[in-house]
Amino acid sequence: QVQLVESGGGTVQAGGSLRLSCAVSRYTSSNYRVGWFRQAPGKEREGVAAIDSNGSTRYTDSVKGRFTISKDNAKKTLYLEMASLKPEDTAMYYCAAGRILPWWSPLQGEAYEYWGQGTQVTVSS
Repeated sequence: QVQLVESGGGTVQAGGSLRLSCAVSRYTSSNYRVGWFRQAPGKEREGVAAIDSNGSTRYTDSVKGRFTISKDNAKKTLYLEMASLKPEDTAMYYCAAGRILPWWSPLQGEAYEYWGQGTQVTVSS
C-alpha cells in the first residue's frame, strides 16, 4: 500500500521559513502527480502546490513567489520550501499522490488517491 509521511512542520515567526518533506513509499506509477494541500480550522481544504512526473508545477495564487515545490526522485521525497511565511499560512499541511487525471485540476483534492497524515505549520505574528 502506498504510504506518504510528512515532516518538517513547526512554529515560526511571520517572515520566517520552513521546509516540509513528504516521503513516498510503494508508489510505482511512472505518470504521477504529487501535491501539497492545507486546511486551517474552520476552513475548507486548499490546494497549495503540485508537481507532475514531468516536472510541471502549479501554485495557488496566495503562495506564488513564496513557496517552491520540488521532488527528489531518487529519494522518493516531495518538498515544499516555504518563505516569507504569514499568519494566514497557519494550517495542517498534507501531501498527496496519484495518477495524472486530466479532468481534475492539480490543485483539487479529487485529483489524488493517496494522502499523508499531515504536519502542522503555525506562523505567529
